Amino acid sequence: MMKDLNIQTVHKPKLPIKILQFGGGNFLRAFVDWMIHKANEAGMMNHGVVVVQSISQGRAELLKKQDCMYHVYLEGIKDKQAVKEITLVKSLIDVVNPYQDYETYQALALHPDLEIIISNTTEAGIRYEEGDDLTATPPSSYPAKLTALLYQRFLHFQGAADKGLLIICCELIENNGSTLREYVLKHADYQKLGDGFIDWIKRCCHFYNTLVDRIVPGFPHENIAAIQEELGFKDNLVVKGEYFHLWAIGGDAVIETRFPLHKTGLNVLFMNDIKAFRDKKVRILNGAHTAMTPIGLQLACATVKEAFDTPIIEKFIRQLIETEVIPTINEDPQKLQQFAEKILERFYNPFIRHYLKDISLNSLSKWETRNFPTLKDNVEKLNQSAPLTRFSLAALLVLYSGKSEVAFTPNDTPEFVEFIRSSFDPNNIRAWVSGVIRHPSIWTNELSAIADLEISVAKDASLILNKGMATALKTVLK
Repeated sequence: MMKDLNIQTVHKPKLPIKILQFGGGNFLRAFVDWMIHKANEAGMMNHGVVVVQSISQGRAELLKKQDCMYHVYLEGIKDKQAVKEITLVKSLIDVVNPYQDYETYQALALHPDLEIIISNTTEAGIRYEEGDDLTATPPSSYPAKLTALLYQRFLHFQGAADKGLLIICCELIENNGSTLREYVLKHADYQKLGDGFIDWIKRCCHFYNTLVDRIVPGFPHENIAAIQEELGFKDNLVVKGEYFHLWAIGGDAVIETRFPLHKTGLNVLFMNDIKAFRDKKVRILNGAHTAMTPIGLQLACATVKEAFDTPIIEKFIRQLIETEVIPTINEDPQKLQQFAEKILERFYNPFIRHYLKDISLNSLSKWETRNFPTLKDNVEKLNQSAPLTRFSLAALLVLYSGKSEVAFTPNDTPEFVEFIRSSFDPNNIRAWVSGVIRHPSIWTNELSAIADLEISVAKDASLILNKGMATALKTVLK
Protein backbone atom coordinates (compact mmCIF):
# COMPACT_ATOMS: atom_id res chain seq x y z
CA MET A 1 0.00 0.00 0.00
CA MET A 2 1.28 3.48 -0.87
CA LYS A 3 2.27 5.74 1.98
CA ASP A 4 1.66 9.46 2.42
CA LEU A 5 4.81 11.55 1.96
CA ASN A 6 5.58 13.52 5.13
CA ILE A 7 7.87 13.52 8.18
CA GLN A 8 5.77 10.76 9.75
CA THR A 9 6.79 8.34 7.02
CA VAL A 10 10.21 9.69 5.98
CA HIS A 11 13.13 10.96 8.04
CA LYS A 12 13.99 14.53 7.12
CA PRO A 13 17.13 16.28 8.43
CA LYS A 14 16.89 19.69 10.10
CA LEU A 15 18.69 22.27 8.01
CA PRO A 16 19.57 25.91 8.73
CA ILE A 17 17.94 28.67 6.69
CA LYS A 18 20.61 29.56 4.14
CA ILE A 19 18.60 30.25 0.98
CA LEU A 20 15.47 32.20 0.10
CA GLN A 21 14.12 31.02 -3.24
CA PHE A 22 11.67 33.15 -5.20
CA GLY A 23 9.62 30.60 -7.10
CA GLY A 24 8.71 27.00 -6.35
CA GLY A 25 7.90 25.78 -9.84
CA ASN A 26 8.88 22.52 -11.48
CA PHE A 27 12.15 23.78 -12.92
CA LEU A 28 13.67 25.13 -9.71
CA ARG A 29 12.59 22.06 -7.76
CA ALA A 30 14.01 19.62 -10.36
CA PHE A 31 17.18 21.62 -10.95
CA VAL A 32 18.36 23.91 -8.15
CA ASP A 33 16.74 22.22 -5.14
CA TRP A 34 17.71 18.79 -6.48
CA MET A 35 21.34 19.95 -6.67
CA ILE A 36 21.27 21.45 -3.18
CA HIS A 37 19.86 18.18 -1.83
CA LYS A 38 22.67 16.26 -3.57
CA ALA A 39 25.32 18.56 -2.07
CA ASN A 40 23.76 18.33 1.38
CA GLU A 41 23.64 14.53 1.21
CA ALA A 42 27.30 14.42 0.14
CA GLY A 43 28.30 16.56 3.12
CA MET A 44 29.56 19.39 0.93
CA MET A 45 26.86 21.81 2.08
CA ASN A 46 24.27 22.13 4.82
CA HIS A 47 21.80 24.49 3.18
CA GLY A 48 18.09 24.70 3.83
CA VAL A 49 15.83 26.43 1.30
CA VAL A 50 12.67 28.41 2.04
CA VAL A 51 10.47 28.92 -1.00
CA VAL A 52 8.85 32.33 -1.42
CA GLN A 53 5.84 32.47 -3.69
CA SER A 54 6.69 35.11 -6.27
CA ILE A 55 3.00 35.51 -7.20
CA SER A 56 -0.08 35.48 -5.02
CA GLN A 57 -1.19 32.01 -6.20
CA GLY A 58 1.05 28.97 -5.92
CA ARG A 59 1.55 25.48 -4.54
CA ALA A 60 2.39 26.47 -0.94
CA GLU A 61 -0.32 24.35 0.66
CA LEU A 62 0.57 21.28 -1.38
CA LEU A 63 4.23 21.62 -0.41
CA LYS A 64 3.34 22.06 3.24
CA LYS A 65 1.10 18.97 3.14
CA GLN A 66 4.12 16.89 2.07
CA ASP A 67 6.45 18.68 4.55
CA CYS A 68 8.20 20.20 1.52
CA MET A 69 9.40 16.84 0.19
CA TYR A 70 8.94 15.44 -3.32
CA HIS A 71 10.59 13.11 -5.82
CA VAL A 72 12.57 14.14 -8.89
CA TYR A 73 12.18 11.46 -11.57
CA LEU A 74 14.90 11.69 -14.21
CA GLU A 75 15.20 9.69 -17.41
CA GLY A 76 17.61 10.09 -20.27
CA ILE A 77 20.56 8.84 -22.26
CA LYS A 78 24.14 8.69 -20.97
CA ASP A 79 26.92 7.23 -23.10
CA LYS A 80 24.19 5.94 -25.45
CA GLN A 81 22.58 3.94 -22.66
CA ALA A 82 19.19 4.59 -21.05
CA VAL A 83 19.49 5.86 -17.49
CA LYS A 84 16.96 6.58 -14.76
CA GLU A 85 17.45 8.26 -11.42
CA ILE A 86 14.86 8.89 -8.71
CA THR A 87 15.69 11.25 -5.84
CA LEU A 88 13.60 12.16 -2.81
CA VAL A 89 14.49 15.83 -2.36
CA LYS A 90 14.67 17.08 1.24
CA SER A 91 16.40 20.45 0.83
CA LEU A 92 13.26 22.55 1.24
CA ILE A 93 12.51 23.67 4.80
CA ASP A 94 9.34 25.67 4.33
CA VAL A 95 7.29 27.74 1.91
CA VAL A 96 5.88 31.19 2.60
CA ASN A 97 3.32 33.29 0.75
CA PRO A 98 4.26 36.96 1.37
CA TYR A 99 0.88 38.07 0.08
CA GLN A 100 -0.80 36.24 2.96
CA ASP A 101 1.91 36.17 5.64
CA TYR A 102 4.21 39.13 5.13
CA GLU A 103 5.52 39.12 8.72
CA THR A 104 6.92 35.61 8.38
CA TYR A 105 8.46 36.53 5.04
CA GLN A 106 10.05 39.64 6.55
CA ALA A 107 11.46 37.63 9.45
CA LEU A 108 13.04 35.20 6.98
CA ALA A 109 14.57 38.09 5.03
CA LEU A 110 16.20 39.30 8.25
CA HIS A 111 17.38 35.87 9.39
CA PRO A 112 21.05 36.10 10.44
CA ASP A 113 21.96 32.77 8.76
CA LEU A 114 20.58 33.76 5.36
CA GLU A 115 23.29 33.84 2.68
CA ILE A 116 21.76 33.32 -0.76
CA ILE A 117 18.80 34.48 -2.84
CA ILE A 118 17.81 32.33 -5.83
CA SER A 119 15.07 33.21 -8.30
CA ASN A 120 13.19 32.03 -11.33
CA THR A 121 10.39 34.54 -11.75
CA THR A 122 10.14 33.86 -15.53
CA GLU A 123 11.65 36.09 -18.19
CA ALA A 124 8.98 38.72 -17.45
CA GLY A 125 9.88 38.76 -13.76
CA ILE A 126 13.03 40.83 -14.11
CA ARG A 127 11.53 44.12 -15.20
CA TYR A 128 11.80 47.67 -13.93
CA GLU A 129 8.54 49.28 -12.81
CA GLU A 130 9.17 52.91 -12.01
CA GLY A 131 7.52 54.00 -8.79
CA ASP A 132 6.89 50.46 -7.56
CA ASP A 133 5.96 50.96 -3.88
CA LEU A 134 8.78 49.53 -1.75
CA THR A 135 6.63 49.86 1.38
CA ALA A 136 3.93 47.57 -0.02
CA THR A 137 3.58 44.15 1.60
CA PRO A 138 5.01 43.00 -0.73
CA PRO A 139 6.01 45.29 -3.65
CA SER A 140 4.74 44.28 -7.08
CA SER A 141 7.79 43.41 -9.21
CA TYR A 142 10.60 41.07 -8.23
CA PRO A 143 13.35 43.74 -8.46
CA ALA A 144 11.29 45.95 -6.13
CA LYS A 145 10.70 43.04 -3.73
CA LEU A 146 14.43 42.36 -3.66
CA THR A 147 15.29 46.05 -3.18
CA ALA A 148 12.91 46.28 -0.21
CA LEU A 149 14.28 43.04 1.28
CA LEU A 150 17.88 44.21 0.98
CA TYR A 151 17.06 47.64 2.39
CA GLN A 152 15.35 46.11 5.44
CA ARG A 153 18.37 43.86 5.92
CA PHE A 154 20.76 46.81 5.56
CA LEU A 155 18.90 48.77 8.24
CA HIS A 156 18.42 45.80 10.58
CA PHE A 157 22.10 44.84 10.60
CA GLN A 158 23.28 48.46 10.43
CA GLY A 159 25.11 47.96 7.16
CA ALA A 160 27.21 45.01 8.38
CA ALA A 161 29.35 43.79 5.48
CA ASP A 162 28.87 40.10 6.32
CA LYS A 163 25.08 40.40 6.05
CA GLY A 164 25.15 41.08 2.31
CA LEU A 165 23.74 38.30 0.14
CA LEU A 166 24.72 36.25 -2.89
CA ILE A 167 22.01 36.67 -5.52
CA ILE A 168 21.64 34.02 -8.24
CA CYS A 169 19.18 34.38 -11.12
CA CYS A 170 17.81 31.48 -13.17
CA GLU A 171 15.53 33.56 -15.42
CA LEU A 172 16.12 32.82 -19.10
CA ILE A 173 17.37 36.24 -20.14
CA GLU A 174 20.88 37.29 -21.05
CA ASN A 175 22.81 38.98 -18.23
CA ASN A 176 20.06 38.08 -15.78
CA GLY A 177 22.04 38.88 -12.61
CA SER A 178 23.58 42.07 -13.99
CA THR A 179 20.17 43.29 -15.14
CA LEU A 180 18.62 42.59 -11.74
CA ARG A 181 21.46 44.47 -10.02
CA GLU A 182 20.92 47.43 -12.33
CA TYR A 183 17.20 47.54 -11.46
CA VAL A 184 17.82 47.22 -7.71
CA LEU A 185 20.24 50.17 -7.82
CA LYS A 186 17.74 52.08 -9.95
CA HIS A 187 14.99 51.54 -7.37
CA ALA A 188 17.35 52.55 -4.58
CA ASP A 189 18.25 55.77 -6.38
CA TYR A 190 14.66 56.58 -7.40
CA GLN A 191 13.36 56.00 -3.87
CA LYS A 192 16.32 57.95 -2.38
CA LEU A 193 17.34 55.15 -0.03
CA GLY A 194 20.72 56.77 0.53
CA ASP A 195 24.32 56.51 -0.58
CA GLY A 196 25.14 54.21 2.31
CA PHE A 197 22.66 51.59 1.13
CA ILE A 198 23.75 51.89 -2.48
CA ASP A 199 27.39 51.47 -1.44
CA TRP A 200 26.45 48.39 0.64
CA ILE A 201 24.71 46.85 -2.39
CA LYS A 202 27.79 47.43 -4.54
CA ARG A 203 30.32 46.18 -1.98
CA CYS A 204 28.53 43.49 0.01
CA CYS A 205 25.92 41.95 -2.30
CA HIS A 206 27.05 39.77 -5.17
CA PHE A 207 24.91 39.28 -8.28
CA TYR A 208 25.59 36.38 -10.66
CA ASN A 209 24.69 35.81 -14.31
CA THR A 210 23.74 32.21 -15.01
CA LEU A 211 22.82 29.84 -17.79
CA VAL A 212 20.60 26.89 -16.83
CA ASP A 213 19.93 23.83 -18.93
CA ARG A 214 17.64 20.88 -18.21
CA ILE A 215 14.38 19.94 -19.90
CA VAL A 216 11.72 19.64 -17.16
CA PRO A 217 8.28 18.58 -18.45
CA GLY A 218 7.02 18.70 -14.85
CA PHE A 219 4.26 16.67 -13.24
CA PRO A 220 3.72 13.39 -15.17
CA HIS A 221 -0.05 13.50 -15.46
CA GLU A 222 -0.21 10.77 -18.10
CA ASN A 223 1.33 8.03 -15.91
CA ILE A 224 1.29 9.41 -12.37
CA ALA A 225 -0.49 6.34 -10.95
CA ALA A 226 2.25 4.01 -12.21
CA ILE A 227 4.99 6.35 -10.98
CA GLN A 228 3.44 6.69 -7.52
CA GLU A 229 3.16 2.91 -7.37
CA GLU A 230 6.85 2.65 -8.26
CA LEU A 231 7.79 5.25 -5.63
CA GLY A 232 5.61 3.72 -2.95
CA PHE A 233 4.36 7.19 -1.96
CA LYS A 234 1.34 9.33 -2.73
CA ASP A 235 3.60 12.08 -4.01
CA ASN A 236 1.50 14.78 -5.69
CA LEU A 237 4.54 16.94 -6.45
CA VAL A 238 6.64 14.52 -8.51
CA VAL A 239 8.74 16.38 -11.06
CA LYS A 240 9.86 14.61 -14.21
CA GLY A 241 12.94 15.80 -16.07
CA GLU A 242 15.74 14.73 -18.35
CA TYR A 243 18.90 13.22 -16.86
CA PHE A 244 21.17 15.90 -18.38
CA HIS A 245 21.81 19.07 -16.41
CA LEU A 246 24.11 22.07 -16.74
CA TRP A 247 24.45 25.22 -14.67
CA ALA A 248 26.99 27.88 -15.66
CA ILE A 249 27.44 30.62 -13.06
CA GLY A 250 29.40 33.76 -13.92
CA GLY A 251 30.79 36.37 -11.56
CA ASP A 252 33.31 36.77 -8.74
CA ALA A 253 34.87 33.79 -6.97
CA VAL A 254 32.89 34.20 -3.73
CA ILE A 255 30.07 32.00 -5.03
CA GLU A 256 32.35 29.04 -5.73
CA THR A 257 33.50 28.78 -2.13
CA ARG A 258 30.11 29.37 -0.51
CA PHE A 259 27.98 27.35 -2.92
CA PRO A 260 30.29 24.44 -3.91
CA LEU A 261 27.84 22.32 -5.88
CA HIS A 262 30.57 21.27 -8.31
CA LYS A 263 32.41 19.33 -5.59
CA THR A 264 29.55 16.82 -5.59
CA GLY A 265 30.19 15.88 -9.21
CA LEU A 266 27.29 18.00 -10.47
CA ASN A 267 27.66 19.68 -13.86
CA VAL A 268 28.04 23.18 -12.37
CA LEU A 269 30.62 25.46 -13.94
CA PHE A 270 31.91 28.65 -12.33
CA MET A 271 33.53 31.30 -14.51
CA ASN A 272 34.28 35.01 -14.52
CA ASP A 273 32.02 35.72 -17.49
CA ILE A 274 29.51 33.32 -19.03
CA LYS A 275 29.10 35.21 -22.33
CA ALA A 276 31.42 32.99 -24.36
CA PHE A 277 29.90 29.87 -22.83
CA ARG A 278 26.38 31.15 -23.48
CA ASP A 279 27.22 31.89 -27.11
CA LYS A 280 28.62 28.37 -27.54
CA LYS A 281 25.56 26.74 -26.01
CA VAL A 282 23.13 28.92 -27.97
CA ARG A 283 24.85 28.25 -31.30
CA ILE A 284 25.17 24.50 -30.83
CA LEU A 285 22.08 23.42 -28.87
CA ASN A 286 19.52 26.12 -29.56
CA GLY A 287 20.79 26.70 -33.09
CA ALA A 288 20.43 22.99 -33.85
CA HIS A 289 16.89 22.97 -32.46
CA THR A 290 15.87 26.00 -34.53
CA ALA A 291 17.50 24.71 -37.74
CA MET A 292 15.97 21.25 -37.31
CA THR A 293 12.43 22.31 -36.44
CA PRO A 294 11.09 23.56 -39.83
CA ILE A 295 12.75 20.62 -41.55
CA GLY A 296 11.37 18.05 -39.12
CA LEU A 297 7.87 19.52 -39.20
CA GLN A 298 7.81 19.35 -42.99
CA LEU A 299 8.80 15.69 -42.80
CA ALA A 300 5.89 15.02 -40.38
CA CYS A 301 8.07 14.62 -37.29
CA ALA A 302 6.38 15.61 -34.03
CA THR A 303 9.30 15.54 -31.57
CA VAL A 304 13.03 16.12 -31.44
CA LYS A 305 13.61 12.38 -31.09
CA GLU A 306 11.43 11.58 -34.10
CA ALA A 307 13.40 14.12 -36.12
CA PHE A 308 16.75 12.77 -34.97
CA ASP A 309 15.61 9.22 -35.65
CA THR A 310 15.21 10.32 -39.29
CA PRO A 311 18.68 9.61 -40.76
CA ILE A 312 18.72 12.49 -43.23
CA ILE A 313 17.79 15.03 -40.54
CA GLU A 314 20.41 13.66 -38.16
CA LYS A 315 22.98 13.89 -40.95
CA PHE A 316 21.95 17.48 -41.67
CA ILE A 317 22.30 18.58 -38.03
CA ARG A 318 25.62 16.79 -37.47
CA GLN A 319 27.07 18.24 -40.66
CA LEU A 320 25.74 21.70 -39.80
CA ILE A 321 27.40 21.66 -36.37
CA GLU A 322 30.67 20.14 -37.57
CA THR A 323 31.24 22.23 -40.69
CA GLU A 324 29.49 25.53 -39.99
CA VAL A 325 28.94 26.04 -36.24
CA ILE A 326 32.07 24.71 -34.52
CA PRO A 327 34.50 26.54 -36.87
CA THR A 328 32.99 29.89 -35.77
CA ILE A 329 33.62 29.30 -32.05
CA ASN A 330 37.01 30.32 -30.67
CA GLU A 331 37.76 27.21 -28.63
CA ASP A 332 39.64 23.94 -28.99
CA PRO A 333 37.81 22.04 -31.80
CA GLN A 334 38.20 18.68 -30.07
CA LYS A 335 36.64 19.98 -26.84
CA LEU A 336 33.87 21.62 -28.85
CA GLN A 337 33.15 18.32 -30.59
CA GLN A 338 32.92 16.57 -27.22
CA PHE A 339 30.59 19.33 -25.97
CA ALA A 340 28.44 18.96 -29.08
CA GLU A 341 28.26 15.17 -28.67
CA LYS A 342 26.93 15.51 -25.14
CA ILE A 343 24.26 17.88 -26.44
CA LEU A 344 23.28 15.72 -29.41
CA GLU A 345 23.01 12.68 -27.18
CA ARG A 346 20.04 14.41 -25.55
CA PHE A 347 18.21 14.42 -28.89
CA TYR A 348 17.90 10.61 -28.67
CA ASN A 349 16.15 10.71 -25.27
CA PRO A 350 13.05 8.50 -25.66
CA PHE A 351 11.63 9.54 -22.29
CA ILE A 352 11.15 13.26 -23.00
CA ARG A 353 8.62 14.30 -25.63
CA HIS A 354 10.16 17.61 -26.73
CA TYR A 355 7.68 18.81 -29.35
CA LEU A 356 8.93 20.62 -32.44
CA LYS A 357 5.78 22.74 -32.49
CA ASP A 358 6.77 24.07 -29.05
CA ILE A 359 10.32 24.81 -30.18
CA SER A 360 8.88 26.60 -33.23
CA LEU A 361 7.38 29.38 -31.08
CA ASN A 362 8.70 32.74 -32.40
CA SER A 363 11.04 30.99 -34.84
CA LEU A 364 11.82 34.16 -36.80
CA SER A 365 13.51 35.89 -33.87
CA LYS A 366 15.01 32.59 -32.70
CA TRP A 367 16.63 31.99 -36.09
CA GLU A 368 18.10 35.49 -36.05
CA THR A 369 19.43 35.09 -32.51
CA ARG A 370 20.66 31.52 -32.76
CA ASN A 371 21.58 30.89 -36.41
CA PHE A 372 22.30 34.23 -38.06
CA PRO A 373 25.51 34.80 -36.01
CA THR A 374 26.84 31.49 -37.37
CA LEU A 375 26.02 32.53 -40.93
CA LYS A 376 27.56 35.98 -40.45
CA ASP A 377 30.79 34.62 -38.96
CA ASN A 378 31.15 32.02 -41.70
CA VAL A 379 30.86 34.68 -44.39
CA GLU A 380 32.79 37.53 -42.77
CA LYS A 381 35.46 35.70 -40.75
CA LEU A 382 35.94 32.37 -42.50
CA ASN A 383 35.04 33.32 -46.08
CA GLN A 384 32.62 30.37 -46.21
CA SER A 385 29.05 30.44 -47.48
CA ALA A 386 27.46 28.18 -44.79
CA PRO A 387 24.97 26.51 -47.17
CA LEU A 388 23.22 24.46 -44.46
CA THR A 389 22.48 27.49 -42.31
CA ARG A 390 21.11 29.23 -45.39
CA PHE A 391 18.97 26.16 -46.11
CA SER A 392 17.54 26.31 -42.57
CA LEU A 393 16.26 29.84 -43.28
CA ALA A 394 14.70 28.68 -46.56
CA ALA A 395 13.00 25.81 -44.70
CA LEU A 396 11.63 28.24 -42.13
CA LEU A 397 10.23 30.61 -44.76
CA VAL A 398 8.57 27.75 -46.64
CA LEU A 399 7.04 26.44 -43.40
CA TYR A 400 5.64 29.92 -42.66
CA SER A 401 4.40 30.42 -46.24
CA GLY A 402 1.47 28.07 -45.78
CA LYS A 403 2.58 26.15 -48.89
CA SER A 404 4.68 23.43 -47.25
CA GLU A 405 3.96 19.71 -47.63
CA VAL A 406 2.56 19.45 -44.10
CA ALA A 407 -0.04 21.97 -42.93
CA PHE A 408 1.28 24.15 -40.13
CA THR A 409 0.06 27.25 -38.32
CA PRO A 410 3.00 29.33 -37.02
CA ASN A 411 2.92 30.68 -33.48
CA ASP A 412 4.77 33.93 -34.11
CA THR A 413 4.18 37.67 -34.47
CA PRO A 414 0.89 37.70 -36.44
CA GLU A 415 1.76 40.60 -38.74
CA PHE A 416 5.04 38.94 -39.73
CA VAL A 417 3.34 35.65 -40.52
CA GLU A 418 0.65 37.50 -42.47
CA PHE A 419 3.27 39.34 -44.53
CA ILE A 420 5.13 36.13 -45.38
CA ARG A 421 1.91 34.43 -46.45
CA SER A 422 0.26 37.30 -48.30
CA SER A 423 3.43 38.23 -50.23
CA PHE A 424 4.12 34.66 -51.35
CA ASP A 425 4.37 34.46 -55.14
CA PRO A 426 4.86 30.97 -56.61
CA ASN A 427 5.87 32.54 -59.92
CA ASN A 428 8.57 34.74 -58.39
CA ILE A 429 10.11 33.06 -55.34
CA ARG A 430 13.16 35.31 -55.55
CA ALA A 431 11.05 38.46 -55.13
CA TRP A 432 9.11 36.87 -52.27
CA VAL A 433 12.29 35.86 -50.41
CA SER A 434 13.85 39.28 -51.00
CA GLY A 435 10.78 40.98 -49.60
CA VAL A 436 10.91 38.90 -46.44
CA ILE A 437 14.66 39.26 -45.95
CA ARG A 438 14.47 43.04 -46.49
CA HIS A 439 11.38 43.53 -44.29
CA PRO A 440 12.10 46.51 -42.00
CA SER A 441 10.52 45.03 -38.86
CA ILE A 442 10.98 41.25 -38.92
CA TRP A 443 14.74 41.41 -38.41
CA THR A 444 17.01 43.57 -36.24
CA ASN A 445 20.05 42.76 -38.41
CA GLU A 446 20.46 43.64 -42.07
CA LEU A 447 20.23 40.14 -43.51
CA SER A 448 20.47 41.41 -47.08
CA ALA A 449 24.05 42.52 -46.40
CA ILE A 450 25.12 38.85 -46.44
CA ALA A 451 26.49 38.08 -49.90
CA ASP A 452 24.06 36.20 -52.14
CA LEU A 453 21.75 35.32 -49.23
CA GLU A 454 18.59 36.20 -51.14
CA ILE A 455 19.69 34.17 -54.16
CA SER A 456 20.67 31.06 -52.19
CA VAL A 457 17.60 31.10 -49.93
CA ALA A 458 15.30 31.56 -52.95
CA LYS A 459 17.01 28.66 -54.71
CA ASP A 460 16.60 26.40 -51.66
CA ALA A 461 13.00 27.51 -51.09
CA SER A 462 12.15 26.71 -54.73
CA LEU A 463 13.75 23.30 -54.35
CA ILE A 464 11.72 22.53 -51.22
CA LEU A 465 8.49 23.76 -52.79
CA ASN A 466 8.98 21.92 -56.09
CA LYS A 467 10.71 18.70 -55.03
CA GLY A 468 9.69 18.29 -51.38
CA MET A 469 11.76 18.49 -48.22
CA ALA A 470 13.26 15.00 -48.41
CA THR A 471 14.64 15.52 -51.94
CA ALA A 472 15.79 19.06 -51.12
CA LEU A 473 17.71 17.79 -48.08
CA LYS A 474 19.42 15.08 -50.12
CA THR A 475 20.41 17.68 -52.70
CA VAL A 476 21.89 20.13 -50.21
CA LEU A 477 23.76 17.37 -48.38
CA LYS A 478 25.08 16.00 -51.69
